[in-house]
Amino acid sequence: MDIRKLQYFVAVAEELHFHRAAEKLNMTQPPLTQQIQALEQELGVKLFERNKRQVRLTPAGSVFWEEATRILSQLERSIRTVQLASQGIIGHLNIAFIGSAEGGIMVDVLKIFRQRFPQIQLNLLEMTSAQQWQALHDGNIHIGFLRFIEPAKNISHCSLINETLVAVLPDQHPLAKLPALPVSALRSEPFVFFPRKHGLPFHDLIMGFCAEHDVYPQVVQEAVQMYTIVNLVAANLGVSIVPSSVSVFQRSGVVFRPFEENAPPVPFYAAWRTDTNQAILSAFIEILQEHNSR
Repeated sequence: MDIRKLQYFVAVAEELHFHRAAEKLNMTQPPLTQQIQALEQELGVKLFERNKRQVRLTPAGSVFWEEATRILSQLERSIRTVQLASQGIIGHLNIAFIGSAEGGIMVDVLKIFRQRFPQIQLNLLEMTSAQQWQALHDGNIHIGFLRFIEPAKNISHCSLINETLVAVLPDQHPLAKLPALPVSALRSEPFVFFPRKHGLPFHDLIMGFCAEHDVYPQVVQEAVQMYTIVNLVAANLGVSIVPSSVSVFQRSGVVFRPFEENAPPVPFYAAWRTDTNQAILSAFIEILQEHNSR
């Protein structure tokens, strides 16, 4: 069946007037009438009841109107999909992130990207920085938001924001009353901390900061994710030191306090594969860099 016949039929069904439908289609009425008659003959059913005063759909015409509308809508979507695919802006993107990156710049970029490219499927994966770096090497993710990067072939990166370090304490802890505390105040405290293997540079940055002030944390409990560390501190298992972005969790039972000393900046990066020929990834990075330059 000629797709144009469906378009002609839908125009008449919407207008219920052959002359107005013909104007809508930029054609004259006689050819339109002929096309509708040919369609009825092809189907073997009458689609319209018409006289000098009105045009209306028959019961069969009403059913065919629903089907024809659905077919034309699907055709339009298919055409658009093919066009988007040819431009490389349809498909999916695998994005990894660390738990403490759930707020801030990553969320802003995701929101803008979703608004511009609603047809792209975003697969969001929570991973530690070490897991992300391996996943980038293995080609299992397209881009990651992580705490450390290393020189590597086929992987590029940009620096996003530098955070600071803060102490996280049980809300009933004596030090919780202070607006800020010296690092030395944590010298005898039990620590909840993440394993070194899951973020070696970041782990060493915190430990180095403590060592500068003659503090050597006694780790009594390890946890991989930052929000787990916060929950364990709330359970009074110990204290911890975390990036300032973790304070957005706002969990009851804990308080976050800055240090009196100048804590080292905590880097935050986006890293991505450069050998992936995807316009989707390029569009995401463009939005990321636009936002990051503000």
